[in-house]
Amino acid sequence: MITGILKRDGYSIGKNTVQRIMHRFNLQCRVKQKRQNLYRGKEALVANNVLDRNFKATRPLEKLSTDITYLPLGETNLYLSSIMDLYDGQIIAYTIGTIQDIEFVSNTANQLPEIMSEFIIQMDQGSVYTSRAYQTLIQNKGITIRMSSKGTPADNAPIESFHASLKSETSTDLQN
Repeated sequence: MITGILKRDGYSIGKNTVQRIMHRFNLQCRVKQKRQNLYRGKEALVANNVLDRNFKATRPLEKLSTDITYLPLGETNLYLSSIMDLYDGQIIAYTIGTIQDIEFVSNTANQLPEIMSEFIIQMDQGSVYTSRAYQTLIQNKGITIRMSSKGTPADNAPIESFHASLKSETSTDLQN
């Protein structure tokens, strides 16, 4: 990230040079602490993970992936809910909001086109995705739900990677 900022400001410097300078001055990047899940509510509705990290799709709308991420905006955060078509990596639906709740992710799901054949949507086990209301909405659209193993973002890697890239490429723009 520091290398990107320096390049944006007109400096020609490689990441190894930045790393060496930071090491020389004993500078370290902040490491995000892993949040502990303290949810003790009702038992969630969890679906099996049949994708098993097989993200290849042979046709559009065969396999989808969805997730929520936060976007820091000054003193506050916005949330991005997006759905990716694993056939070509395109984001085919998204919603930006200030609260992540059932209505928020439902707005994203309602942007999906009418489905002519069965397809699968992969998601994590977040509370909005395991809610009965969201799962009913998805199933009423004829979509098969599959969920990542708990605490395993690699099971939903394509959308996680997209969100990470989006945040790293826009972090300084959003914070200013």
